[in-house]
Amino acid sequence: MGRTDLTESQWRTLAPHLPGNPRRGHAYTDHRRVINGILWRLKTGATWRDIPERYGPWQTCFDRFVRWSRDGTWQRILTALQVKQDADGHIDWDGAAADSTHVRAQRSATGARKTPARLEKRGLIPGEWLGASRGGRTSKIHVLSDGKARPLAVLVSEGQASDATYLEPLLDTVRVPRVGGGRPRKRPPILRVDKAYGARKYRRLLRRRGIRCVCPEREDARQARLRRGSKGGRPPTFDRVLYEGRQVVERCINRLKDFRALATRYDKRGRHFLSAVHVACILLWL
Repeated sequence: MGRTDLTESQWRTLAPHLPGNPRRGHAYTDHRRVINGILWRLKTGATWRDIPERYGPWQTCFDRFVRWSRDGTWQRILTALQVKQDADGHIDWDGAAADSTHVRAQRSATGARKTPARLEKRGLIPGEWLGASRGGRTSKIHVLSDGKARPLAVLVSEGQASDATYLEPLLDTVRVPRVGGGRPRKRPPILRVDKAYGARKYRRLLRRRGIRCVCPEREDARQARLRRGSKGGRPPTFDRVLYEGRQVVERCINRLKDFRALATRYDKRGRHFLSAVHVACILLWL
């Protein structure tokens, strides 16, 4: 067994959630061998053509990854693992935290056909989530983790996008169905965020959703409040003890960046890069 391969315990947990053979066409080759090949590529950051022969043809690994990316299989597997953990009471909702991280794009990630602006605005064709920021072409991964440093939701954006702009879409991505029926769990009771999310409108956003915001006050907001005197209102409440728990999202991001294909973006298509993030999240939940 290779260093990046699934262990026996991980495979027993993952196997029941994998799709069966398609109704048309050839049957799938061994799922475990192909997934190990995909994990090898994500862990090492190598090109698909460099996947070792012990994992079978590299085209099979690439085709399986792309096919499951297009039909949403990776996302469904991730959700199924979260449902199982939540049913067993192993998700720490009270320790949730959110943050983002930059990912430098390697030159092989650039050059994709540009999306027409009129179609991208209508949401018909997703963008490739590449932008120019400090350090060159970059993307950004937004993460909301539970109290055990496991991702509850992930999003990808352009590198120059602000963290707070994606707070609401990130919260909308959280969706853990319940085994016995009923509404899925969509919001943690407490969310720890840094000063990038400290503007008043984002605090109000969390308050409307019934989420307690644990965030230090921004310096510019404090000065503006003091300039207004008594009309500036009271400072927002801030619990330093709870805020110390924000380190879980930093740990989660570090674990994601252990995958070299995520620490540096090599995928040209945005949906492929997002699927690579989903595969890494699946391994963290295993």
